Amino acid sequence: MMQQLLTLLVLIALPARAASAPGAGVLALLTHADAGRGLARPELVRRMAHRARARRRLLSSSSSQGPVRARVRAGLGAGGGIVTNEYLVHLSVGTPPRPVALTLDTGSDLVWTQCAPCLDCFEQGVPVLDPAESSTYAALPCDAPLCRALPFTSCGGRSWGDRSCVYVYHYGDKSLTVGQLAVDSFIFGSSGDNAGGLAARRLTFGCGHFNKGIFQSNETGIAGFGRGRWSLPSQLNVTSFSYCFTSMFESKSSVVTLGAPAELYNHAHTGDVRTTRLIKNPSQPSLYFVPLRGITVGTTRIPVPESRLRSSTIIDSGASITTLPEDVYETVKAEFVAQVGLPAGGVEGSALDLCFALPVAALWRRPAVPALTLHLDGADWELPRGNYVFEDYGARVMCVVLDAAPGDQAVIGNYQQQNTHVVYDLENDMLSFAPARCDKLAASL
Repeated sequence: MMQQLLTLLVLIALPARAASAPGAGVLALLTHADAGRGLARPELVRRMAHRARARRRLLSSSSSQGPVRARVRAGLGAGGGIVTNEYLVHLSVGTPPRPVALTLDTGSDLVWTQCAPCLDCFEQGVPVLDPAESSTYAALPCDAPLCRALPFTSCGGRSWGDRSCVYVYHYGDKSLTVGQLAVDSFIFGSSGDNAGGLAARRLTFGCGHFNKGIFQSNETGIAGFGRGRWSLPSQLNVTSFSYCFTSMFESKSSVVTLGAPAELYNHAHTGDVRTTRLIKNPSQPSLYFVPLRGITVGTTRIPVPESRLRSSTIIDSGASITTLPEDVYETVKAEFVAQVGLPAGGVEGSALDLCFALPVAALWRRPAVPALTLHLDGADWELPRGNYVFEDYGARVMCVVLDAAPGDQAVIGNYQQQNTHVVYDLENDMLSFAPARCDKLAASL
């Protein structure tokens, strides 16, 4: 199969031009992939829960496949198929600039978008990027270090005429992108200019001509934010990046920054900044691990051995819901059931099973819910109610937005990160977070 794909690609000839070094210090806007679709809140939560479960399976299935077999954030589409989702980075590529929308993924490295000519591409809402129309596009030669560093590459050969780098990049759900590694100008920001600190940078990316998987029409590819050398943070040579996700129930823009000073966010913070360590794991080198020491529900500390979670918890922009090992989840679930004091159980048609039947009185008075705190080394992450509780008053049900997964790995998902400024200090391997008005920040930049 792989050889057939490479054979198809070497029949295509694309122009080559010289590349220049990338810079640093840029900002871009984000939107949630489901924003503006007119979906009701219960449907949004159902889709999110399915995506979280699929994403967790992909994290587990790919952990032994090597450093570049990273995950596509994913969810279940019609017939159980995989659809990518979550928060999309809006950029422009080429000269003249063409818009792309790339899924922000802290769990993978390669940056890629669909390109013409398409041998097999998914449908997208904007025209496919055409390298022939960009005066700044340059195919990467197959002896370039970034080409040689990928495990599945090939020279274009005589059919290409320029010995350009052909890549095959796998994901844990057996999705893949195949195309030409290239460099071009990336424009950060929606206006295509440099106002407000927005900038153009020359970056290496995958120009995908064969992209297999079930993707949504509002995305064009993936922006890897992992620790590897092909990711956006690595290519921009920044010592930090950050994001601030607005609520998935709103259509307001979010913001991602790479190399920009963290002080930009001070005016939008609504609480104190907390800081913990980022841990590296050689078996999953693209991921960002954090030392989770324990979990408290209300005033009850869950009795989990610290050594178990401290080395197996990741923070992931591509995972929807925080997931816990099954036995830990069951203990957390039992504590919520004991403290909430309402009839508990699963809800038909919902992917969440930690739910409570709401009494009629809840229509005008919200029931009390115990606080949820994640204890990290040096920092307690006290989640606001809206980051772990969902109420559907039409169905008279309230659910705690957590999930279980097999294995020992815990994942802090983006539902729990809503309206939180999250800063990755790559130079010092530190993670900082603070409650924030992300929409206020986006509006001011």
